[in-house]
Amino acid sequence: MGSTGDKVKGMANEAVGNVKQGVGKATGNDKMRAEGVVQEKKGEAQQAVGKVKDAVKKGVDKA
Repeated sequence: MGSTGDKVKGMANEAVGNVKQGVGKATGNDKMRAEGVVQEKKGEAQQAVGKVKDAVKKGVDKA
């Protein structure tokens, strides 16, 4: 997957994670809230991978 794809998937996972956390908090569902936290962290990691891929590509392009 390319860097843009990683960033887009990461943003989507982060957004869904935030929604799950909100719903879990509003309904008192600790399991859903925890799933939201995990999904949000996964999204943040995916975005970081995309940024690293961009940085590597820019470094290779300069060489």
